[in-house]
Amino acid sequence: MLIHGKCHCGNIAFSLAWEPDPAEIPARACTCSFCVKHGGVWTSNPKGVLKVSVKDPALVSNYAFGTKTAEFHTCMTCGIVPVVTSRIDGHLYAVVSVNAFEGVAPSLLRHAPASFDGEGQDSRLARRKRNWIADVQFLDGES
Repeated sequence: MLIHGKCHCGNIAFSLAWEPDPAEIPARACTCSFCVKHGGVWTSNPKGVLKVSVKDPALVSNYAFGTKTAEFHTCMTCGIVPVVTSRIDGHLYAVVSVNAFEGVAPSLLRHAPASFDGEGQDSRLARRKRNWIADVQFLDGES
């Protein structure tokens, strides 16, 4: 399954190749203060291939908070966060926002809360290495 998504204005877009076709897509509603304030619901497939295209990189703000181990790629035009990345041991991992999906049947999404309170940094990074998308490519300047 090829999943497409983008921010509201289309400056940040992505395609996520998810093989084999999922019977359901986990949709993790993070309970951290930042995700609660903007409605962050994330998914990933560790075996997926993510391609992110950014029309104008100057209009993307990368926000990191707390442990500063993840960057929220925020479109400065429309305010949407379609992608979050984490660089671990020199390798880029990512999750994508299910709220940015285009044309995915809502019945495929399996919503569940996700709390990472109290998780140590080493455990957090190990979890991301196991669960986040490991094949991530940014294609700046493409439409």
